[in-house]
Amino acid sequence: MQIKLMRQGLPAQLWHWMGLALLALVLGGCASQQLSDYAGKTPVFDPAVFFKGRTEAWGMFQKRGGEVARRFHVVVTGSVEGNTLTLDERFRYDDGETQTRVWTLVRQPDNSWRGRAGDVIGEAIGQTAGNALHWNYTLLLPVGEKQYEMQMDDWMYQMDERTLINRTSMSKFGIEVGQVTLFFRKEGA
Repeated sequence: MQIKLMRQGLPAQLWHWMGLALLALVLGGCASQQLSDYAGKTPVFDPAVFFKGRTEAWGMFQKRGGEVARRFHVVVTGSVEGNTLTLDERFRYDDGETQTRVWTLVRQPDNSWRGRAGDVIGEAIGQTAGNALHWNYTLLLPVGEKQYEMQMDDWMYQMDERTLINRTSMSKFGIEVGQVTLFFRKEGA
């Protein structure tokens, strides 16, 4: 009853705008991380240094609600020639399926990275700061007989000279559908 009386004193349109402003404030409090947050963190992540040679990774895909839908192991072989880093990734999933993805990543003059792979639509664009790298790209994801274009918001964090953690948010039409988490371990560094 109190709210009804208060609403009678203000035009409905004003209540609408006040509600939107409140929503914006609440969502603004949930601001996402910025790459600059990692500028002073060590060890400094250089993808060409970390991925040169053989690296293994263990990962999982989780649905939006957190349920683990798929686990996998990856062997990555990296080679560097000039400003180009080539990553040959060999996946083996917990259901026995295998997959290969070959990335060609090129370091830009401003120290950013641009990359291509057979199942990436267009170009992946990444920036590094401190121990982190942030990528954005569109991945063509096969699910059964269909393929979906998924937006990938990909963060990598180097923990020490042999360990890297990778967290990726996958979304479609701006709605997160799941997350991928990987732990990379470099051989013998």
